[in-house]
Amino acid sequence: MLVTGGLGFVGSNLSLRLARAGASVTVVDCAVSGCGANYYNLNGANGIRVIPYDIGCPGRFAEEIRAADIVFNLAGEVSHIHSMRQPARDAELNAGAQLRFLEGCARMAPGLRVVYASTRQLYGAPLYLPVDEAHPVQPVDFNGVHKYAATVYHRLYHQMGRLDTRVLCLTNVYGPRMALDVPSQGFLGNFLRQVLCGRRLEVFGDGRQLRDPVYVDDAVNAFLAVGAAPNPPARLWNVGGSEALSLGAIAGTISYAAGVGAPVYRDFPQELKSIDIGSYTTDSSRIRRDLGWRPHVRFGQGIARSLTFFRREWSHYLPGAPPPPLPNGSFHPDAPDAYGITV
Repeated sequence: MLVTGGLGFVGSNLSLRLARAGASVTVVDCAVSGCGANYYNLNGANGIRVIPYDIGCPGRFAEEIRAADIVFNLAGEVSHIHSMRQPARDAELNAGAQLRFLEGCARMAPGLRVVYASTRQLYGAPLYLPVDEAHPVQPVDFNGVHKYAATVYHRLYHQMGRLDTRVLCLTNVYGPRMALDVPSQGFLGNFLRQVLCGRRLEVFGDGRQLRDPVYVDDAVNAFLAVGAAPNPPARLWNVGGSEALSLGAIAGTISYAAGVGAPVYRDFPQELKSIDIGSYTTDSSRIRRDLGWRPHVRFGQGIARSLTFFRREWSHYLPGAPPPPLPNGSFHPDAPDAYGITV
């Protein structure tokens, strides 16, 4: 198996799952600054080889491409704010390098199966909820534009008969191995970083905006289901979490689980206001119908597991002083549905 971006958050969790299942995994990741690569994410793993190449130079790892049964393509920049500050950088990482990679794959391994990690951000501010795959594409930032370009590249290579490509449009993914020390990687990483440092959370706006976070193990299950399907009826699927929650409820659940004070509410900073999409929830019925995938981890469960992981591995994700102790009566990470807070 070949995993691009396998030193990052979702890519490392996927690589570890593949290796534990007995697969021989090659990770391609040049650890671009600010994109969340962390060599410790694969610490202690057996059966994973890391090669530090840019996917935009596929000729440098042609042998690995030809040997791959499946490519899980998770390389790229995920930060919306970074894309607005440096649009040309985002275009190169999320579009230009992707096009060169796909052309290399098609030339060196015709018909190769490639599963690409796209984003719900390409839909922009939703016209209706939940958002299905027929929703108009109307991104509000350069990250969404460039991820959409890469999505179209993948689909076009399939239509031309040169590659067997599949695309997942992921909602907000969270869990162990998030890049908590990298700014602008998403609100969930910021929330976890703040509470692990013992700080109260700040919620921008009134807290009523909806999200449906998906725990990383559920996201990995989606990649595996899509990668294993011999001839799926679709080529693009939306992947969302197990429940739609307000940002206030999300912040409240995280705060309570971490034992910090209740969240406080602030006006949107101007930089964020321009790319805010309001509420977003996912219609995941297509992937459930086609491949039998559904999310299983409730948000409270996932947050408890995440906090447990980061407290244990603190020095590798948030170096510095040790985190505050777990509060009395803290949650067990496998307790079922014990953490929901309605705000």
